[in-house]
Amino acid sequence: MISSSARRGRPRDARSDAAIADAVAALLAESGYAAMSIGAVATRAGVGKDTIYRRWSGKAELVYETVFTTADTADLPDTGTLEGDLTAVVQSLVEEFSEPAAAAALPGLLADFAAVPELRAAIRSRFLAPAKERLAAVFDRAARRGETASGVPADLALDTLAGAVFFHLGIMGEQPDPDLAARIAAMIVKGIEVR
Repeated sequence: MISSSARRGRPRDARSDAAIADAVAALLAESGYAAMSIGAVATRAGVGKDTIYRRWSGKAELVYETVFTTADTADLPDTGTLEGDLTAVVQSLVEEFSEPAAAAALPGLLADFAAVPELRAAIRSRFLAPAKERLAAVFDRAARRGETASGVPADLALDTLAGAVFFHLGIMGEQPDPDLAARIAAMIVKGIEVR
């Protein structure tokens, strides 16, 4: 799902957004991040390059938003337990990082983040911070149910969850076991449970 904030001009066209996202995923899987260009995306999606540049500042932001924000924008889980909710959150991340487009994009995207601090700051403020703030509700509910003490650093727990998935799948290139999400969630819950 594409969640970029609206910019001035014509309203966004959901069909164009979907065509652009499909083009990005296909081109990443076919030729990788370095070889993918805005022009190639525009041609594959059947839109003008200006349509893409009205929505995204460049390739890195386009790829990040179209490939790595599905889990961030999914419905917030409410299974009745912290472990169940975190398992659902982690499963979304596992599915996102298991996509061929994600595997193809990750090395180049990380290099761009390291080389361009402004890009890293933009991704943090536009995507990561709002996603973490939204997911903090999972920990608030758990505290109200008495599963955790108040004041659990939800942002650090979320970083730990995402970091485990990122490292295991994105860096190490491991294939996810069917119970990977449940195992990661259980480790986090054990670490922050009320004692």
